[in-house]
Amino acid sequence: MNMKKIKLIISVLLGLFIISSCDDGFEDVNQNPNDALTVPSGLLTADIVRNAMNNSYSTFVGGDMGSCWAQHWAKVNYEDEERYKVRPSVIEDLVWKSYYEDVIADARTMQLIAIEEENDNTEGIALVLQAYGYSFLTDLFGSIPFSEAINPSILSPAYDVQETVYNGVLRMLDKADSLFTVGDGTINSSADLIYAGDAAKWQKFANSLKFRCLMRISGKVNVASQLQDIASNRDIFGSADDEAKLIYLGADPNANPIYESVDYGNRLEYKVNSRMVDMMADLGDPRLPVYARKNSDDEYRGKPSGINEVPNNDYNYDNVSAIGVKYLEPTLPGYFISYSELMFLMAEAVQKGYITGTASEYYNKGIAASFEFNGVSDGFAAYIANPTVALKAGDEGLKQIAEQNWLGLFCQGIEAWTETRRTGFPVLTPAIDDVLGGNLPARYTFPVIEQSVNATNYAAAVSSLNGPDLLTTKVWWMPQ
Repeated sequence: MNMKKIKLIISVLLGLFIISSCDDGFEDVNQNPNDALTVPSGLLTADIVRNAMNNSYSTFVGGDMGSCWAQHWAKVNYEDEERYKVRPSVIEDLVWKSYYEDVIADARTMQLIAIEEENDNTEGIALVLQAYGYSFLTDLFGSIPFSEAINPSILSPAYDVQETVYNGVLRMLDKADSLFTVGDGTINSSADLIYAGDAAKWQKFANSLKFRCLMRISGKVNVASQLQDIASNRDIFGSADDEAKLIYLGADPNANPIYESVDYGNRLEYKVNSRMVDMMADLGDPRLPVYARKNSDDEYRGKPSGINEVPNNDYNYDNVSAIGVKYLEPTLPGYFISYSELMFLMAEAVQKGYITGTASEYYNKGIAASFEFNGVSDGFAAYIANPTVALKAGDEGLKQIAEQNWLGLFCQGIEAWTETRRTGFPVLTPAIDDVLGGNLPARYTFPVIEQSVNATNYAAAVSSLNGPDLLTTKVWWMPQ
């Protein structure tokens, strides 16, 4: 059965879906008892995974409002988003609408079908994908519809504050872990584009994602016991073989969106940022020739964020380094969460006293995994022996962990930007010629349409934030 027919069936199951609203529904979505068409739950996995990665890795989202804002990338033309002048239609269509409709709602439908099938494994997968979708959205917007989301009987869902959303996400991941432990039910291996039907690896994904979620809120909530429980008692990523990623195919339209836009689409204005290039040069980082290509002067040269009216003589297509060839490959993976990132989060957790262990061991594993992915493992021993890289104690060590995680998240635009917002490292300078009065963006603004179709709940959501509905208003888990 083709995916267009599956989409039609999904729409029948969900009933009237209001894109501008959204919801959670968790256990209360109505099903049509007269619908005779039944799609095996596992068949829905592929589309959900693709949609999640295609939008988060698109240059409109993960590039312009991710890698550029994290100061991994810079642009030598069409620089509006780099200067924080966003397009509301991108936020509405490629983030809000897409994640609610094509990730969360579809995963909720998958869950309902799995429950009818008594298939614990695909129900667990559906919960992991919903949890990922909700965590992705709340990290970008703050308050979002959750408890009343994805419910066709509620056309104007209320927003939940971020702490409530995270509590719900953590419950989903705990339930997924318990379902995978039972392990009843089959997984369609051909539709499972992440693990090819391996339930044990999905369980590791659930628990590793929970660790990340707990670290994200750890500045606001005491989560040490939950983190220690994961580290001591649950299955998590043990190597890069376990990490949650979509490996794209070798040609358009099923290639990595970065390749499809920058290389295949000839959008050569995307370059590397001087903040990253300068840091890597100072550290003697062997990943620099992988992340960037030499410019016309045979050197690695980044461009600072912003600058109105480029290209110019100072920064143009020729004298600023392009993104490295490896990161423009059509088969570049799209990451939900990598082994390298988990290791850095665990290093931070040890450094802060949340879990037991040796911070330097996790830290070195994180660097080693990034080096291996980038094909520079031969330089690992010398790199970690560098006094500026070797992990130090206390706050200086926390800064090192955050900066190494940031370097390892190259081309994972949204996650890289989110981690800089959480940790404050590396310290970023607002874009030149920015439109935010010398401030950095801290969130996405709510879709404009919400002000008309869901006005009452929109107003309540804004009042729940730490300020007005602006890019500069910090989300709940950020240091205020």
